[in-house]
Amino acid sequence: MEIILASKSPQRKKILELVNIRFTIKESNINEDCFKMNHQNPKKYCENLAYAKANKISKIHKNSLIIGSDTIVYHKNKIMGKPKNKQEAFSHLKSLSNSSHYVYTAVSLICKADNINEKIIDRTIVTFNKLNSEDIEFYINNYNPKTRAGSYGIQDWSSIFIKKIKGCYYNVVGFPLSKFYILFNRINRKL
Repeated sequence: MEIILASKSPQRKKILELVNIRFTIKESNINEDCFKMNHQNPKKYCENLAYAKANKISKIHKNSLIIGSDTIVYHKNKIMGKPKNKQEAFSHLKSLSNSSHYVYTAVSLICKADNINEKIIDRTIVTFNKLNSEDIEFYINNYNPKTRAGSYGIQDWSSIFIKKIKGCYYNVVGFPLSKFYILFNRINRKL
């Protein structure tokens, strides 16, 4: 069965390659701005985005197993998406400084032909050190926070911002590999 990752994320591609699954990539290109942020239920919001990405591709590739995923940062009862500009990225990182936040990643697996519609969600608690403005500015000017929920990527230079994490590291990068692999194997046995 063809497996398609409905994501342009280079991080998700690298993570999925770790478990030797053959897959192709088709970008879903959904407009995330059309989804109203549900600050009261970040898990549901994240799941809805992951499902929308997988579902869009599954309508075209009905016989393929489609993997859709979305990652959000949740801090002080608010969802932090990807920053719109450098000022918002600075504001995100300043807010995360010296505190803990949640990173949610949802994964949706859909195959229309085999009536597969499964999902998982993972949550990791990330605690930041106290950040100074110079380090935040350096990060924003030398890396690309505009493509990252919460304005940082734990796998790059901003790893120095991290005091500790509780939960799956790969979930923070953008794909909860262990939980996904368990679900994937369960689905694979049915096919």
